This record gives sequence, C-alpha cells and structure tokens, in this order.
Amino acid sequence: MGTHDEDDVPRRRFDVADAAPLLIDARGVVTSWTREAERLLGYPAAEAVGKDLAGLLTHADAGRVPDVLERCRRDGGWTGLLSARRRDREPLALMARITSADEPGGPARWLVLLNEMGDAPGWGMSRSALEQMVGGSPIGIAIVDTDLRFVWSNAALSRFGGGPPERRLGLRFGDVQPGLDAEAAEAQMRHVLETGESVVGYEHVGRVRAAPHQETAHMLSFTRLDDEDGNPMGVYYTVVDITDRHRARQRLALLDRAGRRIGRTLDIARTAQELADVAVSGFADAVAVDLLEGVLRGAEPGTGRAEGGGVKLRRVGQRSAAGYEPLSGADAVVAYSEGAPPVSCLTTGATWRAERLESEDWRPVLPPVGGEHAGQPSVLVVPVRARGTTLGVTTFLRRPTQEPFSEDDVALAEDLVSRAAVCVDNARRYTRERNAALVLQRSLLPHRLPDQDAVEVAACYRPADELTGLGGDWYDLIPLSGARVALVVGEVPGHGIDAAAAMGRLRTAVRTLAALDLPPEEILAHLDDVVALTAHEDAAGTDAVDDGAETMTDGTEAAGSACLYVVYDPVDGRCVMAAAGHPAPAVVLPDGTVTFVDLPQGPPLGVGGPPFEAVELELPPDSTLALHTDGLLARGEEWALDTDRERLRRVLEGREPSLELRCRTVIDVLVPDRPHDDVALLMARIRRLSPDRVADWELPADPAAVAEARKAASRRLADWDLVELVFTTELVVSELVTNAIRYAEGPIRLRLIRGRALICEVHDGGATAPHLRHPRTTDEGGRGLLLVSQVTRRWGTRFVPDGKIIWAEQSLTGAEM
Repeated sequence: MGTHDEDDVPRRRFDVADAAPLLIDARGVVTSWTREAERLLGYPAAEAVGKDLAGLLTHADAGRVPDVLERCRRDGGWTGLLSARRRDREPLALMARITSADEPGGPARWLVLLNEMGDAPGWGMSRSALEQMVGGSPIGIAIVDTDLRFVWSNAALSRFGGGPPERRLGLRFGDVQPGLDAEAAEAQMRHVLETGESVVGYEHVGRVRAAPHQETAHMLSFTRLDDEDGNPMGVYYTVVDITDRHRARQRLALLDRAGRRIGRTLDIARTAQELADVAVSGFADAVAVDLLEGVLRGAEPGTGRAEGGGVKLRRVGQRSAAGYEPLSGADAVVAYSEGAPPVSCLTTGATWRAERLESEDWRPVLPPVGGEHAGQPSVLVVPVRARGTTLGVTTFLRRPTQEPFSEDDVALAEDLVSRAAVCVDNARRYTRERNAALVLQRSLLPHRLPDQDAVEVAACYRPADELTGLGGDWYDLIPLSGARVALVVGEVPGHGIDAAAAMGRLRTAVRTLAALDLPPEEILAHLDDVVALTAHEDAAGTDAVDDGAETMTDGTEAAGSACLYVVYDPVDGRCVMAAAGHPAPAVVLPDGTVTFVDLPQGPPLGVGGPPFEAVELELPPDSTLALHTDGLLARGEEWALDTDRERLRRVLEGREPSLELRCRTVIDVLVPDRPHDDVALLMARIRRLSPDRVADWELPADPAAVAEARKAASRRLADWDLVELVFTTELVVSELVTNAIRYAEGPIRLRLIRGRALICEVHDGGATAPHLRHPRTTDEGGRGLLLVSQVTRRWGTRFVPDGKIIWAEQSLTGAEM
C-alpha cells in the first residue's frame, strides 16, 4: 500500500505541540530535560538528567528499553506505548515517539516525544498484557478508536498490506487499504460500537494493493473495548487470511454447478456450450470448445488433419465475458497450424498452460485492442478426452488484469473438461445409435404415399428429443379394393431401435390384415391377437434365458401399442373407423368448421379388454381428416385434453393454400423442435368419385343375364373410351357373374368403377369365398378364376353384411384415365 508523510497523519491522539520532549543518548541516559517533561512526569531537571530512561518507566516496561533502543538504531526511530512512573509513584500511560537528533560529527542522540494517553479512550489497560497478546501473534490484530482510526496494530497485520504499524496510526481502514470495500468493514465496526455485539467470522473479499491481480479473502472478527465505566473505547479486531479456503469453496461451487448444468441433454453442441457457460466468468474470461468434425456426426473422432499438417476443428461452444469478442462464430471451422498448442494437446493428450500468451498465431479468442484488458492473456488448453479418445480441445483465457492460471487451476480445468468430455462422448455414441434408429424407422415408414382416387394426403413425422429417444409412431395409407383406402396411424410404446423394429413389425401386420378387406374393428381384433400372442411367446423366451437377464424384444415392445384404423369409400362417401387406445381424429369440414369424432375407445393392443367398436359417418366432399398420435396433444386430465384440442382446433381452422403446408403448420405450431414424444400426423382431404365414373346394374339369377351383363359393360367402356379393355372386361364379367349365378344366392349386382384402375365388382348373397383352382386338362370346369387372375392385375373377395363381393382390377396404363 502507499506511504504517508508525517504531516499527513491526523494527530488527534499525538500532537507535537502538546508533547513533552527530552533527549537521551545512545545508551538511553537522559541528557536534556524540558519544562514540559517536568510537568508531565514531576521530576525536576536536576533529578532527571543523567537518569536512565528505564528508571522513569514502570517495572513492566523498564525491560523493554534495550529492545526499543535497538529498533531505533535499526529503523531510525520507534513509535509505541509506554507506561511511566511519575515522581509521586503514580503510573502514567504515554504515547512515545523516538526519532534521531544527531548533529554532524556529534554523538548519537535521540529525541523522545511523550504524550499523555491517560485521558484517551482505550489505554487504561495493562500494557504488558497488551504486548503479550499482540506482539508475537501470527494473526493480524488492530485496535481502532471510536472514530475508527488506528491506535494500535501488530506486526502481523502488515502482511495483509497497509504498511508497518507506525504508518497506520491515526489512519482509517480505507486510507491503508483503498482497494478493499472499506465501507462494509467500517459498517461492521460501527455496529459493534453501537450495540456492543461482537461480530465473528465476517468474510471480506477483494484485492489488496500488494496483490492487485489476485483476489484475496479475509475473515475478520470485531469486539468492542469498554473502559472501567462501561463506555466504549474502541474496537479490537483480528484478521485471518482465508484465501485458500475461499478458493477451495469457489472450486467446489464451480464443480457443483458443472455437475448440475453440464450434460443435461444428449446434444453434443449444447453440452459443449454448457461447459463454456459454466466456466465464464467464475473461472475464465473466455472459453472456446473445439471438437473434431467426426464427433458431431456420432462417428469416431479421427485426426482432423488438414493440408499442411494443421488441424481443422469445429467451434461448438464458446462464451466470453465483457471485453472479449470471439474470433469466429459458433459452428465455424477453426484451423490451427502445426505448431499450435491445441494441435499438441490433440496429439499428446496433455494440458498446455501459458501464464502470459506471447504468440498471436493461434489465439481462438482475442481481447480488445487497448483499454484495461489490453495485453497478454493467460491461457490454458485442455484436451477433451473420454474413454481414452481425444475428441477436441477446450481453451480457457484470462485477461491480463487477472491472476494467471496456476497448477491448481490446471487440475480444476481438467476436472471440468473431463466431466463434459464424458457427456460429449455419451452424446456422440447416442447420436450414432439414434441416427441408426432413425434410418431404421424411416426405412420402415412409407417413403411415398401411393397414388389413389379416394383422398389427397399429406403426412409429417417429428421424432422425440435426444433424451427421450426415437419412438415408434407410424402412419400409413393402404389402397383397398373398390377404390377405397385405409388410413392408419399408430404408436408403439418405448423408444430406441427396439421401438422402431416393433413399429415395423406391427405396420407389416396391419398391411397384411388390410389385404383381407375386413372391417376396421375386425382388423384391430386380429391385430390385438397377434400382439398378445407374440408378447406371450417373447415373455416365455425371456424366462428361459439362463442368466435371468431381461431382454427387450419386438413383441414386448408392441404390447400396449395404440392404433387408429380408418376406411374411406369414395363412391358413397362413407367413412368407418375404430381405435385401440388411440386419440380420435379431427374432421375439418369444407366450411372450415373443426369437430372431433365421437369414437369409442378400445383397449391398447395386446393387453386384453372389451371388443373393439367402430363408428360410421358420411363426410361431404373436400372434408379433411386429421389423424395424429397422442404426442400432438398433452396427456392428462380431461380439462388438459380439452385445452389441447382447442389449440388443435384453432390451428386446423387456418386457410393454408395446400394440404402439405397445413400439415407442416400444425406440427410447427403445436410441437416443439425437440418434443418429449414422437409425433405423427396424417391429413387426408377426401374426394368423391363422380357418378359418371361408376356403373351399377342389378342382375337376375338367370344364366341368360350373363350376355346382357357383357353387353352393358362393353357399352359403358365405349362411353369411357376404354375400348381396348372390352375383351378382357367381358371375360371377367362373364366368369364372375356366372360363378355368382351358379354358386350363390340372392340378388346379384355388377358394378364397374373407373378410377386409376378399372374395377369390376360382382356382389351376391353368398357367404362362401371362391378358391382358385388349377384344373386338369380333362376337367370341364374350374377355370374361371384362373382366367380372371391371368388377365387382371389383382383380384379378391371381401365380405359385407349382406353377402360378399368378388372384385378384379385391370390397369389403365396406356388407356385414357
């Protein structure tokens, strides 16, 4: 700290004008006496001159004279407290100041100035006890008067700055330690003076002039000193350096924050940024986290070597305190030359430290030019290593006005980076597995929804965030016979590759069952049986494992799955649907009104429960069905479901120009970028086939009707400009109608549908499905369906409440559609 001239020191307690001067020689013998000394001590000059100074003091202080004289010779003077004995034997407290009074060529002499302290608060105590208490104590000790000015301090206090004890006399705390928060410390002293309550363990943090680059911490304790009448004389306080303890607490607090804030997600970039955020500004003024390119893709790190021997890294996380500006933005490529310390850290895996950075060739963060932060920063480069693999480097910088990084800081930085490195490596491994699961799921989802006449469709899928993991949501569109279409949305519980595989297995089962042309409730019933049986077999297989380890298989994942199955017929506009533990779809009518289907909820698949129920409704053309998984709406109480349905209603009421844009808007508005659960949305705007594209005839159960049926079909094909299909169509009509007349009962109806294919349907009241036969050459019959299968693209049978329908499709490729 700075020094003060004698004239600058306040003299409230030591005034030269009031002092009693006397002279002593080098041995401490009084050589000159003054009237002021006689008035103060009562000795006349004749008795005092020639008397040893020790003879004027009390017995307790007489032995201190040799030490005081030695300090005078060593330091050029001495200031302190002495207890004298007057001529009348009464003790007297004195403030003594001894300074040299030598003359050129003359003997050594000392001028002694004595001030009576008996009327000053704080000096009625035993001098010997005071000296024993403060003299050899390693703790800084000081006494201030009621004006908070120093009247005593020991030598140990000078280690905390502010100069030796004699320079403190008469000064206040802020005068000797201007870099510290003097107001806070003096507020504690005033509180002690006013209340008499001691303050113990008050921590004071700041920078002293002796160490301007280092933050120090001290623990102060304050106690009021009272005289014999109980009046406050001053404050006695002690100072203990707790900087090491303070730093240890800061390190523990930093590590605690790192444990709570780093690695909260399985996102590599976010984890790197969390490391930078934690370190600034409690540990460093600027931090840059650079990783190898392969790490961000979930691949093995690689070397990152570039042309010329340098290394290129990706800036993933960075943070700087006020006064620092990043050299490059986040996600930028940072190139380091061959000799740069980061390259060495990548190669050796060892930390590199520089108390002051001299080279500017590779600085990842630059301080501003000029100002208080200009100069050479302190730098620490720590490799990001996990499981024996180096993933990148983290660079820490401190501005020149801060204390340089120490070895203790190296250990702390390595601990911080190692925690983040494990999280980054976990995120890298998860990214690799998640990418694999995502590729698997996308390969199992429809790559392109098939073209058909029944609906215009748009679909969106958004996977769950990295913490939840990829789920098993799916959607599908399956063309059915008679120009109908099946719309399917489902969800498999669980996440990860197992859920994706179970989803693919369940979707395959749905498509297989859809080929049977069963009603939606029967489709779900069969699907429920498949899931329950598979889960039971997988559970039995798990129990048979020798080590008893639990294994997760597709079947156990599929149990509890949800599914919504909808069949729409564009000929009559009928829509039939059933649900297994799945939200009901929303319907957007042509006028923009949004409603939700009152659909009975069946149990989830594979868990058992009541039978599935279906509902049937007729929708006007240009209505839109919105089928979605439950990730689009919140799960919870009824009021929460109503609230989320209202949000969905408002979004669906929008007037986007295309169905694709509307589908994307719904997802973007209702679903965050990183949802907690997967979301699948399938929107279908329904179409109606115009009456001129459907021909329907009622036929009697008479063999003569076959010829009339062929003629009617031929005429309609001519009207549709499909003359090239007349021959095969007549053959199909002849065989199907003949079979119906021969084997079935009840009315027979022939229907032709001109869509993307030419569909021929024959309805009868029979309940027996025909079977394709391969007759011998000697058989007279059994060739009808074999001929139909050979001349058409596909054929089949579907059952309806009043019988069955045998149908066959012919491709319109090359014909006018």
